[in-house]
Amino acid sequence: MTRDEILKVCREEKVQFLRLQFTDIFGVNKNVEVPASQFEKALDGEILFDGSSIEGFARIEESDMLLKPDYETFRIFPWENEKGKIARLICDIMNPDGTPFAGDPRQILKKVCQKAESLGFTMYAGPEAEFFFFLHDEKGSPVPLTHDSAGYFDLAPLDLGEDARREIVNVLNQLGFEVEAAHHEVARGQHEIDFKYADAITTADNVSTFKFVVRKIAKKYNLHATFMPKPVFGINGSGMHVHQSLFRGEENAFYDPSSENGLSEVALYYIGGILKHAKAFVAITNPLINSYKRLVPGYEAPVNIAWSERNRSPLVRVPAKRGKSTRIEVRVPDPSANPYLALAVMLAAGLDGIENKITPPPAVNKNIFTMSQREKRRLKIDELPANLWEAIQNLEKSRLMRETLGEHVFFHFVNAKKMEWGEYISQVHQWEIDRYLSYY
Repeated sequence: MTRDEILKVCREEKVQFLRLQFTDIFGVNKNVEVPASQFEKALDGEILFDGSSIEGFARIEESDMLLKPDYETFRIFPWENEKGKIARLICDIMNPDGTPFAGDPRQILKKVCQKAESLGFTMYAGPEAEFFFFLHDEKGSPVPLTHDSAGYFDLAPLDLGEDARREIVNVLNQLGFEVEAAHHEVARGQHEIDFKYADAITTADNVSTFKFVVRKIAKKYNLHATFMPKPVFGINGSGMHVHQSLFRGEENAFYDPSSENGLSEVALYYIGGILKHAKAFVAITNPLINSYKRLVPGYEAPVNIAWSERNRSPLVRVPAKRGKSTRIEVRVPDPSANPYLALAVMLAAGLDGIENKITPPPAVNKNIFTMSQREKRRLKIDELPANLWEAIQNLEKSRLMRETLGEHVFFHFVNAKKMEWGEYISQVHQWEIDRYLSYY
């Protein structure tokens, strides 16, 4: 849509407020809301905000920033509001002189996509973001207690979240999503809604919108939706498997009908890059201390750096479909990740594999979860970092990840995560009290 078309729609639909949305470097949705009198100014990219109030953005002395809207992201929210209709635009963050702000995650992804385009490729991605519905206590605070006892693909009466899930799907459809499936997941209270793949920028925009919609609709049903990776001990955590492929125009660059498995050299090199850089980029795709409570053996989450054409135990799986549907599935990310940065680091890793012709080791088509450590060593299967501290150390050593993120985001992200780790390890946790207090 053009600027004038958006203004016309806003007048005809009686839109009273416009949300200018963006994310901080940790993937948290932020917005500046303006009334109708400021719509023209907003569409011209003239709305300033205080960047020093956004974690990881700017210092006090360089705080003013501009919101430059992407007209393609204009949507009117479908829910009723007594104050009038509300629309939104997703924005890029600019410096006051009009240059791109180095700490804007959306523009970091754009840069990597531009590099892919210079090599002749367009990235397409399709995420599968899982989440939990939990209850509130008597004070209204969310607690990790679920309201159902359903399992994988179960129906009501076991799946008591289906009404909320159905409304989420309806809202997403009205916002332009093409929802492909919605179902109950393995764990009690856990759900998944899958929407159609798109180019990398659109996909990241969609993930941010998806998380916002899920949480808003859950609240309407007096539920708390969380994308925390591992909220409950002893059951599966929530992942965000990302299906990804590269296209040259209309042709899938991952597909080669003449090869034995239908995979092109481009696909294999891309996999090689993903496997090579996984230990470093996992700090971005799995950015919480809690993320590594999910990445443990026994709960279907990948802990092994390998790839397979047949099973879901390694980090990378190649689904069976070929032709234009040829793709890889990176199974390590979780939904707490900033979607822009997560896609940026995975794409950068894959492109590095292509540029340097990094051939991956042979596919491991046995169930790695059942292998002994000796067998994994024989097959040279490495493991992901065991915790956030190890992941951050690997991130710091990676020149590619530093170049991809840029100095601003790299510095602020690493420092924030080191502080988070320091605070965590200095705490005395209830497990320690239960385990040691009486015994020692």
